[in-house]
Amino acid sequence: MLIYSSGLRVSEVVNLRVEDIDAQRKLIYVRNAKGRKDRYTILSEVAMKTLKLYTESCQPKRWLFPSKNVNSHIATRTVQRIFEHACKNIGMKKEVVVHSLRHSFATHLLESGVDLRYIQKLLGHKSSKTTEIYTHVSNRELSKIRSPLDSILYEEVKNENK
Repeated sequence: MLIYSSGLRVSEVVNLRVEDIDAQRKLIYVRNAKGRKDRYTILSEVAMKTLKLYTESCQPKRWLFPSKNVNSHIATRTVQRIFEHACKNIGMKKEVVVHSLRHSFATHLLESGVDLRYIQKLLGHKSSKTTEIYTHVSNRELSKIRSPLDSILYEEVKNENK
């Protein structure tokens, strides 16, 4: 849920600490992300409520997702296995990996009209070229764009009918 709702990499989600969650400002502090950069990303309302239930139940101390050895966090491979198991349980036929959730986060933001520069910042991309890989995916939305010709002619027809 956090990977999709915040655009995190699997390595970033496993490294989250309890104090990295800022419920007041609805932000997640991502430490030492790729390129050794820190950044903030968004924390969705739904994810925040789910995290609240999780933290009340499991009471993590240092790591948001501790391993059996509470002094360390769960492994990225553990997250990958959980994801694979969940996909299998729901009968998912399409080949997807955990990183597909991050990709979907970016694509869905782009399709909903969020500026590419904001998406770049949320994902922690140094270069806008890296973020631009998501632009080819949103061709589905092209059919919703109204041609300027249709807009002009529609207005003319509308004015003639008045």
